[in-house]
Amino acid sequence: MYQTSARLVANTTTTYYRYLYDQIKWSNRLIAIKGARGVGKTTMLLQCIKDRFADCPERALYVSLDNLWFANHTLTEVVEYHHAHGGTHLFIDEVHKYPLWQTLMKNIYDEYPDFHVVFTGSSMLKIDNSKADLSRRLSDYTLHGLSFREFLCLETGKHIPAVSLDELLRNHVSIAMHLTSQLTSQTKILPLFEAYLKHGYFPFYREELADYNDRLKKVAYAVLIEDVPAIEDVTYPTIQKLQRMLMILAERVPQTPKMNELYAILETTREQGLKMMWMLQRAALLHLLSTETREFHHLLKPDKIYLHNPNLMYALTELPDKGTLRETFFINQLAAVAEVSYPRKGDFLVNHRYLFEVGGKNKTFDQLKGAHDAFLAVDDIETGFGDRIPLWMFGLLY
Repeated sequence: MYQTSARLVANTTTTYYRYLYDQIKWSNRLIAIKGARGVGKTTMLLQCIKDRFADCPERALYVSLDNLWFANHTLTEVVEYHHAHGGTHLFIDEVHKYPLWQTLMKNIYDEYPDFHVVFTGSSMLKIDNSKADLSRRLSDYTLHGLSFREFLCLETGKHIPAVSLDELLRNHVSIAMHLTSQLTSQTKILPLFEAYLKHGYFPFYREELADYNDRLKKVAYAVLIEDVPAIEDVTYPTIQKLQRMLMILAERVPQTPKMNELYAILETTREQGLKMMWMLQRAALLHLLSTETREFHHLLKPDKIYLHNPNLMYALTELPDKGTLRETFFINQLAAVAEVSYPRKGDFLVNHRYLFEVGGKNKTFDQLKGAHDAFLAVDDIETGFGDRIPLWMFGLLY
């Protein structure tokens, strides 16, 4: 276990850090990092060990709970051994695959007051305080996929700071002019944006771009057959229905299909069908847009359905619709930093205040007439004017 940890840390690069790295208070004793498969949670753990324990590597240990070693050993054994031999920090991957993990985390926190644990888990991970009161012990973070800003940093090698939504709405012209002036003729913003929509959301695009879509399909499949059963009490037939539902919806987004027809195809009930749909959202495979932001337990029909990110559209559909790609990008980037709901007028309502219509460069305000705090998110333009903001700029928010 120690050899594996040391090898992985040694092979981890520290040339680029995800946006969340500097937001995490690494000194806290119990830290959770949730996120979809492939967004870089493991790399973040290994970077932390490499950075902070270079002079005392024996104090930190990385373990993954999908390691076969845990088939006949317990995590408690690791904690006891590591602590007894001078270890102070344990970094745990895939915690959702461990039975009664919440109770175990609480016990470690209470019984080892000088011990620190950082663990990662699926985006579906639920902290159930009825089983173990972690609320006052746990620092909880969510890691999203690469923003367009992060993709630009990786592709250009330049430091591009994130901007708040309010700052973007006020100063988008000067921000766009400053950013685009830094780019060369070989790194124009619009071609980079098109590339991001196809393959820029998951950091592993840098490892195997040619097989990116195939790997993304495998990621979606692994989420359904491994992560969902580890967190939800589901049967194999339900997993098969989840797979079929995802593929049916992928072909029909963003329009909500006739739900009764969908339930009939899947041979399921309304209640079970809605539960599966919201399960796919928690698994970071769908975005469900409703008139009000809702939690999973409400089990209400969404007003619009999107795949979680544009890359999934290219991986799961043969010919993605341009308009749907634009809207999928917008909701994906905004939902990471704000509340997004379905308005009576326009495409998206953000933070219960800002109204947005998304479209191409010829888009007009006709559908937003009379609306306050209304903006156009316009594709195919480098810089905007007034309340017309380039669509790509909504990827600068984190």
